[in-house]
Amino acid sequence: MVSSTPLHGTELVDCARANANLGIETAAYQCGYGDNLQKFSQELSQACEKMNLRVKELNELITDQDMILKLGTGEIIAPDTASEL
Repeated sequence: MVSSTPLHGTELVDCARANANLGIETAAYQCGYGDNLQKFSQELSQACEKMNLRVKELNELITDQDMILKLGTGEIIAPDTASEL
C-alpha cells in the first residue's frame, strides 16, 4: 500500500526493506516519495544512520532471511497424510 505522506524513521526503513527487491523507483513511490529519488535516498540514509545500520545501497536492506523466504515460494510436494509416506 502506498503511503499518502513521506515516511520517516523506522517506518521508512521497514517500507524500503519490504520493497527493496522491486527497485529504488518502486520503493520511493511506496514510501510516499513519488519520483523524488534524491529525497528518498537522503531520508533513508538518515533513518538508517539513526538505527545504526550501515547501508550504502537499497539492496543492502535485503536480509538473508528475505532471500530464503523468496526462494521458498515454490510448490510444496508432500503426502496427503502422515501414514502415506
